[in-house]
Amino acid sequence: MNDYRTIQFSVEDRVATLSLRRSPLNVMNMEMMQEIADALSSLTKMQDVNALVIRAEGKAFFVGVAVENHLGEKVEPMIHLFHKMFHLLLKVPCPTIAVLEGPAIGGGCELATFCDIVIASESAAFGQPEINLGLFPPVSAVVFPWMTGLNRTMELLLTGDMIDARKAYEWGLVNRVVAADQVEATLAELIEKLRKKSALSLSLTRKAVRAALASSFAGAIGKVEQIYLQELIQTHDAQEGLASFLEKRQPIWANR
Repeated sequence: MNDYRTIQFSVEDRVATLSLRRSPLNVMNMEMMQEIADALSSLTKMQDVNALVIRAEGKAFFVGVAVENHLGEKVEPMIHLFHKMFHLLLKVPCPTIAVLEGPAIGGGCELATFCDIVIASESAAFGQPEINLGLFPPVSAVVFPWMTGLNRTMELLLTGDMIDARKAYEWGLVNRVVAADQVEATLAELIEKLRKKSALSLSLTRKAVRAALASSFAGAIGKVEQIYLQELIQTHDAQEGLASFLEKRQPIWANR
């Protein structure tokens, strides 16, 4: 067990568990990103772990990165640190499992669906509402077309609409949707199956499947980061979207 302030991380009986602990909504700040990155980095060195479970305490899985971290000089280090988590998730040797019992919004949707297997309760919901602030989600822009297809990616990112767990399942973002009282049993059954496998075989199978994504993700996310930081975040509309959210008012777009 590691001594973190915003997450809990432990490894027991060849299963690692990373729990987000900024209740009630798990809005992610820089400290939380760094702690997640530290935990994942330590896991990359463990060769005898059969699964990583990512879950959350509170009402939501994770509803996005704190808006104030998108402003001024904070945005560039924030984006790099946020994306570091995904680079590390690709390097983790064991299968990754996201467990959701509430909404996954913005960066939370990206983190959950980036995992190898997603278990969602019927109350879970998914969405990328960044467009409502004049922004876009870089990770989803890269991986969603690979997961759910171009048209569905465009619908999610351009409308900012939320979708329920059933639709997320139909669109290929979720593996299993279960009743709330079946989440733990479903997770336990899956973990028991993975625990019986060779950790090395699991790791190499995951490495093989993820190889194409790993190579394309590294290049693509770099290009998308540049669009985000050099073109998007500098615009009047991006700054207006962020300001209007913090000021709790409707944005006034200027298309510049």
